[in-house]
Amino acid sequence: MKARTLRKAVVVAGAAYVVRNAMRLRVRRSPLWPMPALEEPTSGRPRARALNLLVTRHEQIADGVVQLRLEGRDLPTWRPGAHLDLVLPSGLVRQYSLCGDPEDTSSYTVATRLIAADEGGRGGSREVHEQVREGTEVEVRGPRNRFPLDAEAPAYVFVAGGIGVTPILPMLREAAARGADWKLLYGGRSRASMPFVEDVAKLADEAAGRVTVVAEDEDGRPDLAAALADTVPGTAVYCCGPEGLMAAVEAVLPEHCTLHSERFAPRNSAEGNGPFEVELRRSGKIVDVPADTTVLAAVRSEMPAIPYSCEQGFCGTCQQRVVEGEIEHRDELLTDAERADSMLICVSRARGERLVLDL
Repeated sequence: MKARTLRKAVVVAGAAYVVRNAMRLRVRRSPLWPMPALEEPTSGRPRARALNLLVTRHEQIADGVVQLRLEGRDLPTWRPGAHLDLVLPSGLVRQYSLCGDPEDTSSYTVATRLIAADEGGRGGSREVHEQVREGTEVEVRGPRNRFPLDAEAPAYVFVAGGIGVTPILPMLREAAARGADWKLLYGGRSRASMPFVEDVAKLADEAAGRVTVVAEDEDGRPDLAAALADTVPGTAVYCCGPEGLMAAVEAVLPEHCTLHSERFAPRNSAEGNGPFEVELRRSGKIVDVPADTTVLAAVRSEMPAIPYSCEQGFCGTCQQRVVEGEIEHRDELLTDAERADSMLICVSRARGERLVLDL
């Protein structure tokens, strides 16, 4: 009887969870590449198993952009919007959207733009460009999907900026294959810097009037308001690209549309954050964490060698055990069990004024 009562309680709690998430705002954001709670809960899922894949193709497909083909056998299938964690030879972990064929179980395809240090690059993209070569074996985790295509939407508008086209491209193919009502606005600094222009052009040939390509050095800034005009109620707008592009799309989004966006970096905002202190129990040190600083950054001031990698709450490298204090989890990785007594210090924070870490 007790087991039956427990199962009933679990079912009721699960239903309440779905209802709460179904009532979210019309703007849905993903920090990466990048899994809405209705399809795949942020927590409570087992970690993705690691795969060792062989790089069989490393080619430049646009100015500053390289594409990798990673081959294996019986690879997990994925849906448009999914991404991989790529463990680089140095140990750095980076996330890249899958942009190949979801039905291909023999390989994964990803692409990355070289991000210079003065643009916020932290070395991962440079390692992919300069050190990962054909014949290199790399570890990947996933796929995971925090940016899935809504199969129930009556129409779609896709807005991609530069390398942001990578998760959008498989969505376009699926929408076209389904005969859905869709259109694309693809912008970039120049045509030479825009990856997959040929693929987009092929779609444009097959679907006249649905595709607009805007190179800023030739045509100026894209007309976002025009792209979102004449949309039907319930239109799903998918946007991936620079922060400025996504902010501009939000600013002109019609009330009857739902925005799904994916970022390749966390928002640089301390809005809603409060300061708190962190005690490092084993060292006896106490560090202050201002509203505009992460726990990781604050702890590194005392412990420069502390491990970390993605700084976005994806890879798990900076996971630390919490001895005391209430955690505000902001990661995209930990299971519910792990969240009970640990946190990713690159993104998560204290819900109160103090945390104690087992450091």
